[in-house]
Amino acid sequence: MFYIKNLLTYILLLPLLGAIILLIIPSKNKKLLKSIALNISCLTFLFSLILWIFFDKSIGTFQFVNKFLWIPILNINFTMGIDGISLFFILLTTLLIPLCLLVSWNSIQNNLKEYLISFLVMEFFLIGVFCILDVLLFYIFFESVLIPMYLIIGVWGSRERKIRAAYFFFLYTLLGSVLMLLSILYIYYQAGTTDYETLLTFSFSELEQKIMWCSFFASFATKVPMLPVHLWLPEAHVEAPTAGSVILAGVLLKLGTYGFIRFSFALFPNACFYFAPFVYAMSVAGIIYTSFTAIRQTDFKRIIAYTSVAHMNLVMVGMFSFNIIGLEGAILQSLSHGFVASALFLIIGVVYDRHHTRMVKYYGGLAHVMPVYIIIFLFFTMANIGLPGTSSFVGELLILTGSFKTNTSITFLSATGMIIGGCYSLWLFNRIAYGNLKTQYINQFLDINKREFFTFLPLILGTIVMGIYPTVFSESIHLSVNMLIELMYF
Repeated sequence: MFYIKNLLTYILLLPLLGAIILLIIPSKNKKLLKSIALNISCLTFLFSLILWIFFDKSIGTFQFVNKFLWIPILNINFTMGIDGISLFFILLTTLLIPLCLLVSWNSIQNNLKEYLISFLVMEFFLIGVFCILDVLLFYIFFESVLIPMYLIIGVWGSRERKIRAAYFFFLYTLLGSVLMLLSILYIYYQAGTTDYETLLTFSFSELEQKIMWCSFFASFATKVPMLPVHLWLPEAHVEAPTAGSVILAGVLLKLGTYGFIRFSFALFPNACFYFAPFVYAMSVAGIIYTSFTAIRQTDFKRIIAYTSVAHMNLVMVGMFSFNIIGLEGAILQSLSHGFVASALFLIIGVVYDRHHTRMVKYYGGLAHVMPVYIIIFLFFTMANIGLPGTSSFVGELLILTGSFKTNTSITFLSATGMIIGGCYSLWLFNRIAYGNLKTQYINQFLDINKREFFTFLPLILGTIVMGIYPTVFSESIHLSVNMLIELMYF
């Protein structure tokens, strides 16, 4: 049982160990570099599946807890642990990293060693974000994710504006986090510790909660992203390589929602209730505005980027309904978005690798020459709309049911975004799949190969399983959400 107790530590350190091994290997051994990086990331995913198997669904407290002394004189320790909320975010991270490496198998040739190291280091930081139980260390991991992502966009981006997009991404997300650091220092000054479980027993005054909630909100809202701090996302997506867009949409956007659930809800519950109308207003504005904006885009990636903003703002509506149904729906919708949005960016990557353009007008009639590709595209288009039987339907249904109990007007306005979502998703699919075949490109439009098919397969399975039998996921989440709601109200 010692190995099981320390399983979370192994999952955290494996990607870092892989990055160190890659540092030693010469850059010219490209095949060996790719094999080691892929094997390490697959092994990390395997360990995280074992974590899920041994996860006790009958308790809502933190499990696999490990504590290491870090700065004893300041009472700051490196504490790790997971509950039902963080479990699936770790699984999503460890699933998407090997898929990112697979999708880059042939497309990345320059500075390959550094590229692989960046992804493994980012995996280390992301797993850390979801399992750290110390506010200060959470901040360190939360901000450290910026560094490898900044490099992936700025160095391996696909167009001339990649440097500008990298700065955009870095500055937007960093500036919002400076205020959060000040609040963490204030928490330490008041409570004498930054340990998460200790802070749950510490109560802040109404005014303190409101001020600190605002500073945490500045950081988390940028990551979600919410209006008007969403502008970095379409720019970053368009300039990033395919794998960069996959991990950005699949996991990095979840850092904001996870931060709200884990810290804002638990530490500042009164402030959450107080600012709920403000969050509702911003979220609904984000859903409707970005849905309409997606319709008028001509860049394949920009369309999906704006849909990501709309879906993540719907998650915010579910979270701030402050009931078990809405909050569970928000977590399931976050996971579903990780499957569906990642797959849609992979779909873009398939045709981009063949033709090196993302302008929708260059494509048309692909149903004639890429039938398997179009079937997969149709499946994820339907999942993006929220077709019953897909993962998005379950999340959206729970979100709307939960928010209906709290505010019917907000539920109605949020649902309009789903209707507009059907418009842009089906219109995009129609333009790509049907119409006149661009005959001058017919030789380049080969259907997907085995590597690409096996990259899509886990995301297809995840979307179907969550859509048909969501209990597999919700039974592990339920008690942790229940405890969080109890903490907020009592």
